[in-house]
Amino acid sequence: MSTESTAAAPKGDALDAGVLKVASVVVLGAIMAILDTTVVNVALQKLTLEFSTSFDVIQWVATGYLLALATVIPITGWASDRFGTKRLYMVAIVLFLAGSMLAGSAWNIETLILFRVLQGFGGGMLMPCGMTILTRTAGPQRLGRVMAVLGVPMLLGPIGGPILGGWLVDAVSWRWIFFINVPIGVITLLLAWRLLPKDEPEAASRFDFVGMLMVSPGLAALIFGVSKIPSAGGVGAVEVWLPALGGLALLVAFVVRALRVSNPLVDLRLFKNRSFTVAMVTMSLFFVAFLGGMMLLPTYFLLVRGETTLNAGLLLAPQGFGAMIMMPITGRLVDKIGARRIVLPGMVLLVGSMAMLTQVTATTPYWVLLSALFVMGLGMGCTMMPITTSALQTLQPKDMARASTATNIVQQTAGAIGSAVMATILAALLAGKFGVPTAQGQLAATAAILNPESHAAATGLAADAFSTTFVWSLVLVALCVIPALFLPKSRPAVPASADGDEVTPPMMVH
Repeated sequence: MSTESTAAAPKGDALDAGVLKVASVVVLGAIMAILDTTVVNVALQKLTLEFSTSFDVIQWVATGYLLALATVIPITGWASDRFGTKRLYMVAIVLFLAGSMLAGSAWNIETLILFRVLQGFGGGMLMPCGMTILTRTAGPQRLGRVMAVLGVPMLLGPIGGPILGGWLVDAVSWRWIFFINVPIGVITLLLAWRLLPKDEPEAASRFDFVGMLMVSPGLAALIFGVSKIPSAGGVGAVEVWLPALGGLALLVAFVVRALRVSNPLVDLRLFKNRSFTVAMVTMSLFFVAFLGGMMLLPTYFLLVRGETTLNAGLLLAPQGFGAMIMMPITGRLVDKIGARRIVLPGMVLLVGSMAMLTQVTATTPYWVLLSALFVMGLGMGCTMMPITTSALQTLQPKDMARASTATNIVQQTAGAIGSAVMATILAALLAGKFGVPTAQGQLAATAAILNPESHAAATGLAADAFSTTFVWSLVLVALCVIPALFLPKSRPAVPASADGDEVTPPMMVH
């Protein structure tokens, strides 16, 4: 190994200035992409009135973005190798910027949905491509700390999105939920051009076009079908099971084919690595269980406690504070002692906080709720990014692009499933308490709560439905402990390069 390479990228524990510069660019891009998945949700009612359309149609403003994300993520790994991560990252920013400016200028609902899809194509590449750049730059021995840095926007998005979106819609204009991305995007683009390490395109394998025709529409169809479960009232509706089964069939066909061809779009040979496989299984269960539970909290504040969207977002802030306190600590620890010793205590914190939420009523003191959220944030800081770190820590740098793609596919799919499952359970419980079909459960509860004559009784019934739903979330979080027991209990060995040397981070070249 050359002395120059080692000097350019020291193996010391500290995150040097070069890594921190790259991290700042990647975090800015991640903030844009993640904020945009949440900031729009609070504006849907306003957009329904603005464009004089139905709620079913306006939902496509959010759904179109989500499906574009799901479609483009599988292609990102191959494109990173073929064109270089820096170039691809800058292209993703340009697409996202163009989609944002056009969406803010939309003149009817059709153009708004179309421009949101364009925005989603850019947003879908930002996270996996940024993760690849960051992990390659930092190297495996500092992976935990850079994952902790990347975890901050993943936590701030769900919390900050409703706050920012609510303020922009109320105080400025719905168009600014898109225009706000423009200055951030321009700054990110300039910083990416100046600070990201130059990487030359590799001799990538031939593009798996047949695989793309299977995995991209398959993933989009599965997520679309699952996302329709709450509004359809269950899995029996045609708009749920038909796309979900079709998508699942395409994904199964892709897996069967990928095991036989030499250049699959998503490299399933990564799963021969035990640490990667265990971490991905743990991540799948975690995102199903935890993101589903997170979705319940703002709905509880809005429906049962009558808070505004802005206040509901602010009440979630302790969760983010807890995570931000813990993430830098666990990021350093996971580089030293391995994931299992950090993730398991984190699971205990999550189970404890979720157990507190199973006791919620219509009058639970706010200090109790905020304490539970803070403890939940501490648990998140111990689990989410350490699990991701464990998945990537034992891989070769050449595998990072494909591994980042696989990780983001799992996160998107599991998150959609978790949200749909929890929303369906809540809707079914509300429907049972208010004597209406499942699909009308939340509407019936809202109407009863807004009626002064039935308000007191209705809030009590709705709170009971939430506490029971939190029990289901608690069970799912507890199940995550099982695969977490098989995570590495010590720091894994740094992967060796082809010549047997330990791999150091790549030299920073601008």
